[in-house]
Amino acid sequence: MSEQTILYILIGITVFDFLLGKTLGILNNRSSKQSIPSELEGIYDDEKYARSQQYQSEVFNFSIFSSALSFTVTLVLLWTGVFGWLDGQVRELVPMESVATLAFFGILFIASDLIGIPFDLYGTFVIEEKYGFNKMTVKTYVMDKLKGYLLTTIIGGALMSVFLLLIDSFGHNFWIYFWIVVAVFLVVMNMFYTSLIMPLFNKLTPMEDSELKDAITEYSQKVGFPLNNIFVIDGSKRSSKGNAFFSGLGKKKKVVLYDTLIDNHTTEELVGVMAHEVGHFKKKHIIYSMILSVLQIGFMLWLLSKVIFTPEVSMALGGQTQSIALNIMAFGILYSPVSMLTGILMNIFSRKNEYEADEYAVRTYKKEPLITALKKLTSDNLGNLTPHPWYVFVNYSHPSLLQRIQAMNTIP
Repeated sequence: MSEQTILYILIGITVFDFLLGKTLGILNNRSSKQSIPSELEGIYDDEKYARSQQYQSEVFNFSIFSSALSFTVTLVLLWTGVFGWLDGQVRELVPMESVATLAFFGILFIASDLIGIPFDLYGTFVIEEKYGFNKMTVKTYVMDKLKGYLLTTIIGGALMSVFLLLIDSFGHNFWIYFWIVVAVFLVVMNMFYTSLIMPLFNKLTPMEDSELKDAITEYSQKVGFPLNNIFVIDGSKRSSKGNAFFSGLGKKKKVVLYDTLIDNHTTEELVGVMAHEVGHFKKKHIIYSMILSVLQIGFMLWLLSKVIFTPEVSMALGGQTQSIALNIMAFGILYSPVSMLTGILMNIFSRKNEYEADEYAVRTYKKEPLITALKKLTSDNLGNLTPHPWYVFVNYSHPSLLQRIQAMNTIP
């Protein structure tokens, strides 16, 4: 296949991804204008529902502007061969392939992040601030950025260095060995993320003795879920939005509740949320999801091994010679249709897991507190009550609120 044909394919995929994403976004934005479904009446009064719809539209319109700009810049850079030019400049300064590749992606990361900062600031300090969600200070934002850069440099740089070393050592078979490295990394991160990474950004505090802790402990003992690690995270330092999640494996497992969630919900509602998280553990969703993620990564790395040593791919991006960096970049675009399909399949699996966790919570605790908690969360976050079915199908890892409530109401 000629380099010109490859370039046209790269541009075609980029255009298709953009048009599909924006079409689904438009459908979803229009769908949010519908009246409140009868099953969800009472979540919003008329004034707050109008505010919710306004929020959804404002976020969408801003995403249209920012993504259109990103799309245009990407097309220009692809068509003019700027990526190839940059690769050539880096190679002149750093002849060693592995170091040149690290430098190439380092430059792109910094440039992309700097371009994105104004949009990030507007989204956080204008839109989220306008609707009362943002609690972040400029100092917190800057510190988050600096810590993020540090982690990206250390972890991302280490993984990329191992990746390049394996390519140099094993050629086309590099993917097998790097697959093992990534699998181990995912397991370690799942076990220690809340202990090592999250404390860099948030304070996790063991839940103090209280009515809530007693209720959670009582429920956990009832369903045979050994739990000693219940933590509260200071999510309120960044946003008023609440959340809860389950993390870790074995003795390292933790349940983490946002302080904003605790402040806005009753004890029964919070135990209902906890029961849902326990359902994920009991149904082994975390382990199955991790296995699927590892298999997906293995498949991606195998496909990458078919492309990474192809000179025509490098030259399609304007390179003068075969370049690992350019081939990885091109593969990121070429893989996006496959990524979209695997993402849809993973979302289908994830939504199935959410239904199962909801059912577990209903059968082992109560239905009403969980439904009330979900309604409050949606209301507090100005969530979309009527997302478009196709948008849900492609993008949602959770069923819509209406779908979850309807499913729970069918449980005898």
